[in-house]
Amino acid sequence: MEQELRQRIALNIKIERVKKSLTQEKLAELAEISTKHITKIEKASVTPSIYLIYKISKVLDVTIDTLTNRVV
Repeated sequence: MEQELRQRIALNIKIERVKKSLTQEKLAELAEISTKHITKIEKASVTPSIYLIYKISKVLDVTIDTLTNRVV
């Protein structure tokens, strides 16, 4: 279950980032986290905290629900 959620979040973040024409580096800068951490999130190798999901959702101008629940 956790792996499935991690993969869903990873995919949704990547989709929204690409829609906004942001690089991983730019998203990391705007969210005030490391590029390495964004890469790990998008590869689903780490589970981001709710606070980090919130920060990323604000940068991407989407809801937390968009990043966590949407089925692509």
